[in-house]
Amino acid sequence: MKMEFIPLKNHIHKAMQVTDLNGCPIEITNLKEAIKMARQYKEYRHENKSFSEFDKRQKAYWLDMYEKLTAIKEQVTTH
Repeated sequence: MKMEFIPLKNHIHKAMQVTDLNGCPIEITNLKEAIKMARQYKEYRHENKSFSEFDKRQKAYWLDMYEKLTAIKEQVTTH
């Protein structure tokens, strides 16, 4: 699992950046809220089974993001 914790410079607020499953940088300005959202999104499923492949990809994406965000939280709170 690739995880980057990059504090962004020239920002008034404390922001950080993580690299998502697709390799795109995602700016996180509220870690607690981002963890909450990722926790919820990783559990979403369509009732229509024709979306099962899409749902698998989405679950993988949000599970990856959730794990990265919670790892950052642990890193921040232990240092």
